Order: sequence, then C-alpha cells, then structure tokens
Amino acid sequence: MQADLSPVIAATAQWLTRAFPASGGALASALCEAQARQAVTVAARLRYPTAMDAALLDMAGPGGSGPLDWVTGADAGLGDDPDAHAWRTWVDEVVASWAASLLIDPELAARAVAALADGGHSTGAPAEYRRLVAPDDGDRSAAALLRHPDLLAPVAGLHQNQLLDRLHPGRTLIA
Repeated sequence: MQADLSPVIAATAQWLTRAFPASGGALASALCEAQARQAVTVAARLRYPTAMDAALLDMAGPGGSGPLDWVTGADAGLGDDPDAHAWRTWVDEVVASWAASLLIDPELAARAVAALADGGHSTGAPAEYRRLVAPDDGDRSAAALLRHPDLLAPVAGLHQNQLLDRLHPGRTLIA
C-alpha cells in the first residue's frame, strides 16, 4: 500500500505553480494546477515507490524549497515571515526536478506513467494522467510557463539523470 505522500505532492505542486504561474484567469489556474499535481504525483510515486521509502521521507523530511528558490530566483520575494512560507518545508527538490522533466517531455511522462502501472502503483483509470501525457491546446495555453522547456530547464536538469536511470534501469552507458 502506498504511504501518504500528499503533503509533499501538495507543497511541490504549489511551488511549481507559484514559480511558473498560469497565464489567464481562474480556469487557466485550475488547469495549470491539475497538470502540476499530475506531474508531481507521478514523480513522487516513482521517487518513493514503497511504504518504507515514504516513511523514511516522513522521518527525514523532504528538504524544502530553498535550493529550488535559489535556482529560479524565487527566493528574492519571500519576505521575513517564516510562518507564511511553512508549506515550503514540504517541497521535495528531486520530485520537483522530476516533475519538471515530465512536464517538458510528454514522451518521458508517458514512460513514467507506464512505469507506475508496471510497478502496480496506478490507482485509477488510464486517463488519470491525461493532462500530463496528452495535454490539449487549452492545457498548453494555461500552463505555458509551466511547460516551457527553457524556463524549466534549470529545475529539470538538477536531477533528470536520476529520473532517466529510474525509468531505464540497467541501460548501457556509452562513453
């Protein structure tokens, strides 16, 4: 049984949508959030595939958004009130990086969702991650910043190799 990763998923998705906000109104914000949450959910389930992994995360903590804020420049506007940003302590840098990688590459996202299904981690219908793996024009328009390869590259590049290793175990390295 998958342990509860919801605090990490919620905080990391919130960090992504604040760092790369929707362009448009309330509907665009909802579509952007849905895409971020789907990407983060897949990334978190891949990163913490067992209940033991999730329990260790719960004990040690995810690390917070500090390094991500620095990479994106979001640390400049945080202010001095630590209580206003307590949710940021639940952001997982690796999960955010993996989610960013999935958001900019739908083929990689499809492989990640397939890896979840192969590992028995799928919890719903095949359409559960449709906005992630097959975004329509409305999804792309709403999440233009969230899916922009150049903007997400610094975040995705932090741990993308680990994601590729996770999705392709035992692949041969070419020198």
